[in-house]
Amino acid sequence: MTRTSIIQFLKSHKVKLIILAGFFMYWLFSLPSPLFEDPHATVVESAEGELLGARIAGDGQWRFPALDSVPVKFEKCILLFEDEYFYTHPGFNPVAMGKAIWGNITTDKRRGGSTITQQVIRLSRKGTERSYMEKLVELIKATRLEAGYAKEEILNMYATYAPFGGNVVGLETAAWRYFGLPAGQLSWGQMAALAVLPNNPSMVRPGKNEVTLSRKRNELLKKLWKTGEIDKTTYELSLLEKLPGKPYPLPQLAPHLVERIKQESEGKRIQTTIKAPLQRSLNRLAKEHYGQLKQNEIYNLAMVVIDVNTKEVVGYVGNAPTDAAHQKDVDIVTKSRSIGSTLKPFLYAGMLDEGMLLPKTLVADIPTSINNYQPQNFNNEYSGAVAADVALARSLNVPAVRLLRQYGLDKFYGNLKEMNLGGINKPASHYGLAMILGGAESSLFELTKTYAGMANTLHTFNKSSSEYSASSFEDYTLRKRCATCDKNEESLHSEPSVFSAGAIYNTLETLRTVNRPNGEENWQFYEDAQPIAWKTGTSFGFKDAWAVGVTPQYAIGVWVGNADGEGRPGITGIQAAAPLFFDILRSLPMSANWFDTPYDALDEINVCTKSGMKASVYCPLTESILAPVAGEHSAACPYHKQVYVDHSETYRVNSDCYELDKMKSKNYFALPASLAFYYSGKYPDYKELPPYLPNCGFSGEQPMVFIYPKNNEGVILPKNFDSAINDVVLKVAHRNPETKLFWYLDNNFIGSTEVFHELAIAPEVGNYTLTVVDAQGNEIKKQIEISRG
Repeated sequence: MTRTSIIQFLKSHKVKLIILAGFFMYWLFSLPSPLFEDPHATVVESAEGELLGARIAGDGQWRFPALDSVPVKFEKCILLFEDEYFYTHPGFNPVAMGKAIWGNITTDKRRGGSTITQQVIRLSRKGTERSYMEKLVELIKATRLEAGYAKEEILNMYATYAPFGGNVVGLETAAWRYFGLPAGQLSWGQMAALAVLPNNPSMVRPGKNEVTLSRKRNELLKKLWKTGEIDKTTYELSLLEKLPGKPYPLPQLAPHLVERIKQESEGKRIQTTIKAPLQRSLNRLAKEHYGQLKQNEIYNLAMVVIDVNTKEVVGYVGNAPTDAAHQKDVDIVTKSRSIGSTLKPFLYAGMLDEGMLLPKTLVADIPTSINNYQPQNFNNEYSGAVAADVALARSLNVPAVRLLRQYGLDKFYGNLKEMNLGGINKPASHYGLAMILGGAESSLFELTKTYAGMANTLHTFNKSSSEYSASSFEDYTLRKRCATCDKNEESLHSEPSVFSAGAIYNTLETLRTVNRPNGEENWQFYEDAQPIAWKTGTSFGFKDAWAVGVTPQYAIGVWVGNADGEGRPGITGIQAAAPLFFDILRSLPMSANWFDTPYDALDEINVCTKSGMKASVYCPLTESILAPVAGEHSAACPYHKQVYVDHSETYRVNSDCYELDKMKSKNYFALPASLAFYYSGKYPDYKELPPYLPNCGFSGEQPMVFIYPKNNEGVILPKNFDSAINDVVLKVAHRNPETKLFWYLDNNFIGSTEVFHELAIAPEVGNYTLTVVDAQGNEIKKQIEISRG
């Protein structure tokens, strides 16, 4: 064909070609993108792919997001019932259409003759009026759909958007609503019943149309048998199966987690890291413990379990199975609450890391007043001096506050920020030293993942200390897969490692002893063989009870209390949270293994057995311990000292009052008077230094100290129940308790004491000078201000 003839042809067929081109352009761009804009339900699955729960789509329809693939049983059933030539036709079936038209003309029955592809187009154009013109439009669009999509994709669209009765849309939704199973687990009888429903969704109404539904299902089952898809036994058994009826409720294994994910990723199918068997165990425990707690008017609890190695959240209970009156829908896992004493291990680790402590260093446990802040131990008692690890294991408040002041509030606050411990968002000065006792707030998830971070750091170091980096960690995650999510949408939080592996190991070793302490607390029901490092916490006013801890495999976090903040006497870490915590531990895989020792992060240090500090030349008993490298630079024991005594070892002497050749040198363990006063009451075997021989000077040593009032501490006159003023009891500790002390108020003698140096007075309001003098003429003075309470 020549160029001239081609031009002549185009000119003579110009109109036809324009129409043809226009039709082609219409055909090419006839499909909207996306084809369906219907909102989806939010579907949340476990790590195993099991449905944890779902939330209905925004238009009130139960329409699950598309499956990865259509189950084979549904494919066989729907093609045999609706479109046997689906894989061979171009989007429409001329033979089926002809039969349908002829049937509509010759009979009263209306037949469609539409292919599955045409039905997909119809579903995407819902709301349009049914007419022959609309059928033509559907046919055109169906061919375009066939040209742009694979057959498998078209079939998946049908399975996703086909109606199954009521507000149930899509195969997966129908499988859960009518049979309580995922589509992939349906039997032939169940699948055949669902396959005939889109053709007439109203057949699913309970008590109505059941005969029609049964007939159609049975006819389809017979076809499956005749075509060899199923055998005769399967066919006969399938005929006996129940038909779809009243919809089943969807699973609610993790309702608060599902709601949380809906807020973050509405309309998506999210596969989480939650382990379904563990989640069921947690739900059972939540129900059991709620039944016990509500008897004491405690109505809420929350639990989190994290896999330390994979950094995945494997268990999540946002609240107890309570009622609406007690905020059952509140997800407490994410809510900031006062965290009690749960920060104490981080202070211990920080001080170990800087060599400010060794694991068993004696720390002061005495009445303390810091700018009118007076912390109290839970039992309102004092030990005088206590090993740092024991103070942590017993969660003593006074040593923790004193250590925080020594370590530095701003430095500790900076550590918490580096660990990304959420909820602590005010300046350090806002919290003050009370931060270490629960003055700060964080959430159960934040706290649990921070404990998990310590364990993970230890694992990371032990795997390869040469490649270890203490600067950053990977993200913790709650999601395993989300096909439509951005990558940064799938991760939760990351936290850098602040402490060395050595400090973390020593800290976890100390927290491990909380399982079996030698104290007066009620621990007898914790005899688990599985080792765990754990810590409890109780907020001021008994509003929040915490228990959080780690094994080499898992981190467990528990919160118990009332969501509205109402305090109750039973809301303590040990009473309310610990029993649930250990029940969770028992539900986890059993393992007797413990963390490997990070030898490359530890040094062998010779310490004084009595004080826990680096041994000095005067320490009679020493032992070798493993502590962080910085511990080599810690202070030597100041409590063991060499003193000189007379030949009978009854008195201390010096060269000013005793002959040199008759002196004896002897090593003693001696605490400062303020510590010794309380220490001797707890440890009867403690022996004070011998008194000085009369006429021997103290050479600058202070033999006594005020116990009450302390420095910068005002005296408030107490009142009894009748509003009468009670006496104020003044206290002094003396190196030699048997010494007689003389007390003066503004140079006025007010009394004397022996052995127990406590004096009760009832002064007027005002400013005074308090003076105490011992029998050897040593004196101490203090300016005091007395006011009414």
